[in-house]
Amino acid sequence: MNLLSSASVFSFFTLISRILGYARDILIAIFLGTSIFADAFFVAFRLPNTFRRLFSEGTFNAAFIPSYTSAKIEDKKKGKKFADNVLSSLLLILLFIVTLVEIFTPYLIYIIAPGFIENQIKFDLAVELTRITFPFLLFVSLSSFFAGILNSNNKFAAAAAAPIILNVVLIISLIVSYYFRLNFAKQLSYGVSIAGIIQLIFLIYVTLKFYKPDLVFSFKISNKVKFFFKKLLPSILSSGVTQINILIGTIIASFQTGAVSYLYYADRIYQINLAIAGIAVGTVSLPVLSAAFKTKNIKKISSIQNKSFELSLLLSVPASFGLVLASEEIVNALFGYGSFSVDDVEKTADALKYFGYGVPAFALVKVLSNFFFARDNTKIPFYISIAMVFINTLLSVSLFSRFGFIIIPIATSFSTWVGVLIYLYLLHLKKSLLLKNLMIMNFVKIFFSTIIMSAVLLFFLEEFVSYLDYSYKYKAVYLLPIVSFVGMVYLLSCYLLGILKIKNYKTN
Repeated sequence: MNLLSSASVFSFFTLISRILGYARDILIAIFLGTSIFADAFFVAFRLPNTFRRLFSEGTFNAAFIPSYTSAKIEDKKKGKKFADNVLSSLLLILLFIVTLVEIFTPYLIYIIAPGFIENQIKFDLAVELTRITFPFLLFVSLSSFFAGILNSNNKFAAAAAAPIILNVVLIISLIVSYYFRLNFAKQLSYGVSIAGIIQLIFLIYVTLKFYKPDLVFSFKISNKVKFFFKKLLPSILSSGVTQINILIGTIIASFQTGAVSYLYYADRIYQINLAIAGIAVGTVSLPVLSAAFKTKNIKKISSIQNKSFELSLLLSVPASFGLVLASEEIVNALFGYGSFSVDDVEKTADALKYFGYGVPAFALVKVLSNFFFARDNTKIPFYISIAMVFINTLLSVSLFSRFGFIIIPIATSFSTWVGVLIYLYLLHLKKSLLLKNLMIMNFVKIFFSTIIMSAVLLFFLEEFVSYLDYSYKYKAVYLLPIVSFVGMVYLLSCYLLGILKIKNYKTN
């Protein structure tokens, strides 16, 4: 397998999904702006969408793939039986959670958006929309199970393409609402759950080649399944710590008008970089890393560690610089239309800039946690994640009254960098970090290429400043070729320096 090729396939479909996601969010920004309807929908969508990211962006894989791979290596029938038992148990647990939330939705909204209680209309709207969107959790979590089966067979395209369905359905919901004068927020909420059903059917169909599910309901649960669920909860916190920090940020931001929307739009932009640099690399490297640990192939373990670490930096460092340097121009071009005002652009851009500082850390946490997950060790990532969430919450709560919502992206980035340092220290302490000296030289090359890219970016931003202004209608038309050209400059520099060659990332 080749990490770069597999990550490229995963990233391609993720990129298509995110582009459609931007189209969706531009339409939401035009029709809803940062109104109470937007805030209510984003809160209603935040919880099931957070679980979507938690389950589909590595968390479920982190617990499932090592156990499933181990069972398959032992015996194919045992692998099938293990998967059936996990699916059956997961279905029962999810049905219980969804039912519970549907009954106690008002209490849940009070917890995740306590600031809404001051506005009864906004609070009631958030409750109504959450009841419509929450079944999405059931469908997307089951989809992640089937995606895990595909990923364990080194098939990444279908799982990466599945989120495209959500964005297509939501765009259709907005267009239909516009033409038939329907309630935008409510139709979007229905679209979320409908997309979940379609996505699940699609992944079941694709997975049938590798696995035909049989539901087995029994009071007796095997030790392997018990061990899997014992790992799942820590891995949810460990692998999804960035999403958990964002959810905490949403709770705190609910006390400031419009802040939930500012963070949502900023989050949408930097998440594409995280998806490519962290989630893609982490997802494609975990199956081969797990298999290498099962066969105790130290040389292969070292090779995969080095290549996944380097590839993550190669993709995340330039993204970080780009987001910090061009945050206002990016937000302007993507969302600066209709109900989305100049003030909205400025505040969203500020949030994006501070999230941008944390992009390499967000990506590295995904990769570094794999070094433990592949060993079936979820405890250490769990404890590190607890520390990251604690630092993030402490900074956000204690400084929110002084700095407002902007402290949330600052705290999220800072706490994640602390987590990266802890990971590196513990891996070094356990002599589990098998990085080679060549890695340091390659990082210098990555940094050098990023400086060249940044200089070219600043030049174009200055040259086209009037075309990227809020008042200019076609600013996105200018931003896209600038970003594309700057990206090509970076990739060319990396290629000439010898760090962007397909043969460098073979794991065989």
